[in-house]
Amino acid sequence: MTNSDDSKQEEIVKLIKNLDNKMDELSKILQKFGLDIITQFGKTTHNIRYLSDKIEDLDKATIKIKGLTPQLIKIIDNQNALETELGLIKSLIQRIMPHKEIESIERDVSITDFKQLISDQLTEFMFEIDNIEDIQLITTHLDTIKHKIFEKIGGHKIPYEISQVINLLNNKKSLTEELKNDLKEKIGFWINRL
Repeated sequence: MTNSDDSKQEEIVKLIKNLDNKMDELSKILQKFGLDIITQFGKTTHNIRYLSDKIEDLDKATIKIKGLTPQLIKIIDNQNALETELGLIKSLIQRIMPHKEIESIERDVSITDFKQLISDQLTEFMFEIDNIEDIQLITTHLDTIKHKIFEKIGGHKIPYEISQVINLLNNKKSLTEELKNDLKEKIGFWINRL
């Protein structure tokens, strides 16, 4: 009987230990589940508070907008009244001066003709540059065009730029192909800016 009692007791002890282990695992699972629920409740509570604050801000903004409605109505009414009064003033002015003609400003055609003349001279000069080897001849021609522009138009950026090119050419000893190409490019730019 001792053997069978001992084996039964051992089985009971094992069963109790196994049951105790299962209870420990179950309590850990329940504890983790409880902590997860508490965390989720905390997050949900935070989101609800945040959204409640936003709803309160939106409510305040809506009240302010509703408060502006009467002022906007007054502004619209005043605008309509001003438009009516302006219409009245216009009609009164037309009655006072019904036959007066509006003076037109005549365009000075000579400026347009002058710009075309200078443009033609610059274009012709641009094509002649390839045949010119004397820097002095180029600077003289540019100086003549510069003075014509200055006398007719006055202060303009093109005479200033032409002066800069003349100063650059005066410092050069010979006329290279690169210098000729740069000069042609500048002349084309001046023609477009006239």
